[in-house]
Amino acid sequence: MTNTSSSTGQQERNPSTGSISLCDYIREIEPTDKLPIDDLRPVLLGLFGEVGGILAAAKKYRREKEAYTGYRQALEEEFGDVLWYFATLCRRLGVNVDSIFSDAEKHDRDNHIDLPDSSASHLSSFSTLAEPLLNLGEATTALLRVKNLAGQTRDILLRFSECYLQALQAANVSFTNIVHGNITKTRGRFLDPERSSLPTFDSAFPDEESLPQHFEIRFRQRKSGQSYLQWNGVFIGDPLTDNIHDPDDYRFHDVFHFAYAAILHWSPVFRALIKQKRKSDPKIDEAQDGGRAIAIEEGLTAWIFSCAKHLNFFKEPASISFDLLKTVQQFVQGYEVEDCPLNLWERAILDGYKVFRQVRENNGGIVVGNRAARTVEYKPV
Repeated sequence: MTNTSSSTGQQERNPSTGSISLCDYIREIEPTDKLPIDDLRPVLLGLFGEVGGILAAAKKYRREKEAYTGYRQALEEEFGDVLWYFATLCRRLGVNVDSIFSDAEKHDRDNHIDLPDSSASHLSSFSTLAEPLLNLGEATTALLRVKNLAGQTRDILLRFSECYLQALQAANVSFTNIVHGNITKTRGRFLDPERSSLPTFDSAFPDEESLPQHFEIRFRQRKSGQSYLQWNGVFIGDPLTDNIHDPDDYRFHDVFHFAYAAILHWSPVFRALIKQKRKSDPKIDEAQDGGRAIAIEEGLTAWIFSCAKHLNFFKEPASISFDLLKTVQQFVQGYEVEDCPLNLWERAILDGYKVFRQVRENNGGIVVGNRAARTVEYKPV
């Protein structure tokens, strides 16, 4: 069985399999718990919602079958979120999660329950999964009453953990993948990244194939309403208009590409504008700097903009929804920038929109990017 119990909790991570003990998992995700420590309601509501997410994914899979290509990923993410909320609940109740899972695991061994590992390939049918998931939903409903059933709290937690393990087995999704995915997701979203751990994508390339460490791009708007870009006194790119019936200042959207370049160290669009693609490596040039990567960045930027228009261009509140950030992550899968944590994406988007609002207000200005500091700022002409 995958390392979930206290009996295996003291083992070190196995680098060959990527396995991780429950103790390690709890230690990794504890700093990501930003919910009120003295209020169970947000935790219980979150747990209930994530279990509902598993049920919804299974229902959708029954309806769409193999056409639901994101089913495995959805299950792994939702099971990981459920585990996060359960650990958060136990922390507030003063209950040792490891001992709860140890007892549940012992019970499951007696009943011949064994979790699939990361080599699990096929997904279970809906008929196989339905009853364990309904049991998990029932156990979750019982958790909503833990405050009023103090004497029975451990039994309720134990029943939930048993149903959780049984549902995992029935789903045939990897517990190792669930745990690692949830650590990456939650730490990448809620913790400020260490600068030394952040990826940079052209350190192995010469200056003429690298994004500039420092840059100043001037936006100029002419009487025609077109926006022009100047870098080092030279016009770059094509003049832009909003290209929409109701003007929304999208002609200044290159601000966002410059924000990506400065903060994420990534922007195929900016590389193309200044003709500094990484041509010395044909594979990188084609896969990371080519037309498809440019289309991905442009499409992502346009989609975020359509969301931002309804949110006052992220002026208030100064945060990005988790759902939006997860969609961003899905957008860039398969490209080097997927290594950037969600927290860094949030900074790039928010800082980019702050500069965009200033450029918009002044119908132009200078965008200053500093890749060493990972900052983007506005400077008036």
